[in-house]
Amino acid sequence: MAEYKIRDLEVLSGIKAHTIRIWEKRYDLFSPERTDTQIRSYSDDDLTRCINISILNRCGFKISKIATMTDRELHDNVMECNGKNAEDVAVERLIVAMIEMDERLFHDTLNDLIQSVGLTLTFTDKLIPFLDRIGIMWLVGSINPSQEHFMSNLIRQKVISETDRLPISQKKTVDALLFLPEHEQHEISLLFYNFMLRDKGFSTVYLGQSVPYDALISCVEQLAPRTMVTAWLTAVDDNFMQCYFKRLRNECTKIPVLAGGVQVNNRKDLVKDFIHEISDLPKQVEALIS
Repeated sequence: MAEYKIRDLEVLSGIKAHTIRIWEKRYDLFSPERTDTQIRSYSDDDLTRCINISILNRCGFKISKIATMTDRELHDNVMECNGKNAEDVAVERLIVAMIEMDERLFHDTLNDLIQSVGLTLTFTDKLIPFLDRIGIMWLVGSINPSQEHFMSNLIRQKVISETDRLPISQKKTVDALLFLPEHEQHEISLLFYNFMLRDKGFSTVYLGQSVPYDALISCVEQLAPRTMVTAWLTAVDDNFMQCYFKRLRNECTKIPVLAGGVQVNNRKDLVKDFIHEISDLPKQVEALIS
């Protein structure tokens, strides 16, 4: 079982640490363990309860009413939050769904968002903040591999499903070839890039995870794509990253490479001469192929 400090609860729930202490004392909402120096340590159950309380409070429930609810009642009321409030607390609902591995809550939250604002805004405004916030949980070792796979596969499944709804371009040329390098398995960002381009009518070929370099070059020679799109999330050696993109540019001199992901964002100075950093992908592709 993971252990959280009060600061972790504050980041993940959105409730200030000072407020958590007051509610803990006044309503006996949590039961943290304490170290010899009186530092609070919270459990998975405390975190889930704190996030559920945050959701209901933002949905208009008074804390005095919330304090009388059982964990089951908290969960049931969270499931019933809908409309605008559901959008406001979507990130918190996704965190609870991941901790509890609750597929229904995860599925319903994503579906509500997509029906309300579409997949593009769901990804940029909700899923990216969700992924940023659970990064804290990775740092404290509070997400186990099963939770990570559960969450990633549900998001992956949803993006693929939404992409399948789109018409396939009838263009004879390939506007964008999407791939991940051989060391990279995390494809959610690349799947979303593919959705955005397909949604705007571009023709794409999606190669997916861990594409061997020689196989990529063969595919480029066969298809002659007008651009290439990739994403780098897994940490690699600076020299490897720079040499990879330099080699790709030298071997595919007429094909612009658009790259995103945390590794590109954090080390853009190393690769800026060889790539276009992704910002607004559809507009960038349109400008490069026009």
